[in-house]
Amino acid sequence: MHIHPYERFWIGLAAVLLVVFGAAIAVSSLALGIEIPGATSKVVATGLPADATNQQGWVRELGPGRYEVNLVARMWGFEPNVIRIPKGSTVTFYIHSQDVLHGIKIKDTTVSMMAIPGQIGRATYTFEEPGEYLFMCHEYCGMGHHVMSGKIIVEG
Repeated sequence: MHIHPYERFWIGLAAVLLVVFGAAIAVSSLALGIEIPGATSKVVATGLPADATNQQGWVRELGPGRYEVNLVARMWGFEPNVIRIPKGSTVTFYIHSQDVLHGIKIKDTTVSMMAIPGQIGRATYTFEEPGEYLFMCHEYCGMGHHVMSGKIIVEG
């Protein structure tokens, strides 16, 4: 079977790129510890997250410099919408939606997740620099979507 030299070149280039991209994913997940945020658990039948004490959002200190945030997304806001933590804190965010599809993006960080009704998303981030970090919904959720935001205040 005869394969034209140009076609052979592009087939070879595609194969090399697949190997390069596969290696990049392997290195980032195994060596660098980068995780893709995803659903960690399901919401129980009552509408509460399995590890939450009520339908309200909360911030809980687990130990020195370690925090856990239960972030509730609902039309058209987050609860809590102001979070205060000290500089250098590692925060694990648990987000869930009570109504429709929402999203969260924390500006100037790598945290970006979807809040899917019936599921709980999880992401962890360490806030090294003091300041205000705005977070907002990045999935269109209705007429009040543009006001759905909050902030994380990292105190130095």
